[in-house]
Amino acid sequence: MAEFDHAQLNWDEQGQPLSSQFDDVYFSKASGLAESQHVFIQHNHLPERFAALRTGETFVIAETGFGTGLNFLCAWQCFLAHAPADARLQFISVEKYPLERDDLMQALALWPQLSELREQLLQQYVAIHSGFQHLLLGQGRISLTLLIGDVLPMLEQLDGKIDAWFLDGFAPSKNPEMWNEQVFAQLARLATSSTTLATFTSAGFVRRGLLAAGFAMQRVPGFGRKREMLAGLFQANATDSSADKKTAPWFARPAPTQLTGEQRHAIVIGAGIAGCASAASLAARGWRVTVLEQHTTIAPEASGNAQGILYLKLSAHGTALSQFILSGFGYTRRLLEAYNSQASVYPPAARLHPSDWDICGVLQLGFNPKEQKRLDTLAAHFPPSLLRAVDATEASQLAGVALDKGGLFYPEAGWIHPPALCHALSQHPLVSIKNSQQAMTLQHTAGQWQVHTEDGLIASAPVVVLCNAANVTQFSQTQHLALSKVRGQTTQLPATGASQAINCVVCADGYIAPARKAMHTIGASFNFAENSQAATLAEHHSNLALLQALAPSFSLHWATDAIAVTNLKGHAAFRCTSIDYLPLIGPVAQDAEFMQTYADLRKDARLPLTQPCPWHNGLYINTAHGSRGLLSAPLAAELVAAWICAEPLPLPLALAQHCHPNRFALRSLMRNRSKENATPL
Repeated sequence: MAEFDHAQLNWDEQGQPLSSQFDDVYFSKASGLAESQHVFIQHNHLPERFAALRTGETFVIAETGFGTGLNFLCAWQCFLAHAPADARLQFISVEKYPLERDDLMQALALWPQLSELREQLLQQYVAIHSGFQHLLLGQGRISLTLLIGDVLPMLEQLDGKIDAWFLDGFAPSKNPEMWNEQVFAQLARLATSSTTLATFTSAGFVRRGLLAAGFAMQRVPGFGRKREMLAGLFQANATDSSADKKTAPWFARPAPTQLTGEQRHAIVIGAGIAGCASAASLAARGWRVTVLEQHTTIAPEASGNAQGILYLKLSAHGTALSQFILSGFGYTRRLLEAYNSQASVYPPAARLHPSDWDICGVLQLGFNPKEQKRLDTLAAHFPPSLLRAVDATEASQLAGVALDKGGLFYPEAGWIHPPALCHALSQHPLVSIKNSQQAMTLQHTAGQWQVHTEDGLIASAPVVVLCNAANVTQFSQTQHLALSKVRGQTTQLPATGASQAINCVVCADGYIAPARKAMHTIGASFNFAENSQAATLAEHHSNLALLQALAPSFSLHWATDAIAVTNLKGHAAFRCTSIDYLPLIGPVAQDAEFMQTYADLRKDARLPLTQPCPWHNGLYINTAHGSRGLLSAPLAAELVAAWICAEPLPLPLALAQHCHPNRFALRSLMRNRSKENATPL
């Protein structure tokens, strides 16, 4: 069964889209643009509310029914016209049947006055799959989070507060799942006392349902031939049943630190992909960021490979890791499009060169019967836009080399030069990098985190984000975290005339990437025993063995037995992993105080404890990405920024909790075990 279905459209004689699934129009035939402006922009009072935003403030709009994206573009256009230059817009929209990119392009072509914004949206409208899909536009000033799936479970997993609701599902008579008490209760859960709501419908049961949920609704003049529509304000009292349920205190958000624009300064420790992405996400929100890197350059360790593979190792069972990979893959793919030198809205210094990435596709071979069975299950679960089954003949055609096995082909994947992405992410005027600065200790004094090296104080700020892989455990505040490191090495193999024909990444136990600057990257080893950071001959031999195992035909391109291994170059580094293979992302608690505060969980794991979590205020972490950092670290940076800036989370709440740094301490308490023996839930 497919992961999700795209919208099936018919087009009328005016070129306007009609939904086959719901037998309904996407917008008014009179003027969809004017309808959107009348219903959603005017009746949520957006021009004046945008104009009143304070320095660095984010305005959040949520929508039921993304459709063609017309409402989003109208809100974005209004925001640019009225909001202060340093304010941000976050737009969240639920959509069960997203349009194919070509259909979206055709629908939005009806509105040439939105062409500039439309082109930015279309550039980012790639790798849209199920779950939360996060897009950045306008150099990070505008964010769009598409919740791809059924409306109720999507809203139930949304964590944040909404300033304005757009209710724009198809007509209630056509799409009743979008208009019911359970959905209205979620709208109320996510609302505040200043949340407004507008919708094109004036149906009585919708008005009564919204009133019961706490929205003071009124019938007001509708658009065009439609006599009435609904608009209102959330006015629930403290005892209202729609009030947000309390999040477990160990996962609740730390109290936000009230900072002026000048005070918004963060220190990021580590300049790999996690650190550079964290710096970019905060800088996009107006924060000054100081990045401390112990080496002389950025991306020196696990982010320093010549070619990193956008490799999706998914599960058909909807595991937390698989969900994260799917959302993270989409976000990274869109980052590459954003920094594309041909179409980038970023300044030249932040653009990727065409030689630094290639969406050539990734071919995953079924190298034994067990693996082939797993791949067959994936092919039955996910849509062909993400992955599709191929036999040995088609696999050989895609790879440009003879292969004796088939597998899965991921057409949206490929490879990237990770240092180039780190460089692009760090090229923001609010980001400064201090190389050759090894942070040794952290101290919190008078609301400021002080970072000390061997030579003394190097930097101070109210917020610190630790992105230095397994080295985060060197600090007393984070030494309790259960992390491990695994050495890995890649090998650079000179291209031959024959090997230049390799068209895509080929993976099995190992992988080979198409040539970059006349060199192929092969690998990668996993070595738990070796502690050296230097490339070793033994692991070059191991990588060559992995290459031979990929396909016998590779021996035609390289006489691997005759290669002078001592002349090969490679890159070795340590991957940081957690015991459940999920990253650690979010705020850091005071460990001893945490264990004492929630000690009663040892007696009864179901106790409804309410004591506030003892946080290290202003201390956050983004690490343990293993071998998947290119897919997970950039989206993790957005999650950290949402934690810091009190924004709606770009991931489902349950998934964010699976990645929360407190999860290991919580598990050990609930199982009445020592943390050293804690295992994943």
